[in-house]
Amino acid sequence: MNEGLPHVLVVDDDNRLRDLLGKFLGEHGFMVVTASDAADARGKMTTFAFDIIVLDLMMPGETGLEFAEDLRARSKIPILMLTAMGEPEDRINGLERGADDYLVKPFEPKELLLRLHNILRRIPSPSAPPDDVRLGDVVFFPARGELSRDGQAIRLTDVEAALLGALARQPGEILSREELISLTGAGGGGRAIDVQVTRLRRKIEEQPKLPRYLQTVRGKGYVLRPD
Repeated sequence: MNEGLPHVLVVDDDNRLRDLLGKFLGEHGFMVVTASDAADARGKMTTFAFDIIVLDLMMPGETGLEFAEDLRARSKIPILMLTAMGEPEDRINGLERGADDYLVKPFEPKELLLRLHNILRRIPSPSAPPDDVRLGDVVFFPARGELSRDGQAIRLTDVEAALLGALARQPGEILSREELISLTGAGGGGRAIDVQVTRLRRKIEEQPKLPRYLQTVRGKGYVLRPD
């Protein structure tokens, strides 16, 4: 698959529609992963980083509205809601719960394609890498994904470099584990992020168990506070 293509997660309990959308979007410039319900979607999101979600409103168990509201509290990933209910109040309810756009069934696949592209165009382009980040006697070079202490290189894995880069782009801002998974493409869920943070602290902190720069915000996530 071409890693430059937008990555979409299609969540719908209708097997036929889910398969048709997956095939259609795959033929029109998207990398596609499908999920049959909210629980399945959460599992897929621990493994893959997605650019956008196509989400059915009416699903057994946790509804699309409930899933969107929960997801929006933790992530900024765009959501296009699908529903058979076309009343204005239904649309407003979906938008209030976190959807970025709303498409009523039945719909033309080409309209779905256009709406997805329109949403993705509204997302700001990735900002330029920040300047070199100083963490005591350690310096991180975001443009190169490299770390050094007193001019001596400190080896970073690809995931460590991506994680430190994501935090360095938003210094002082708390990023949840889910956001860090989305930004880095790290698999393994929130626990995997915790492990990577622990490893990073050993490389940048003078006292890893009492971190000064890469801090935990209980119940929220992590924040980088450079010099």
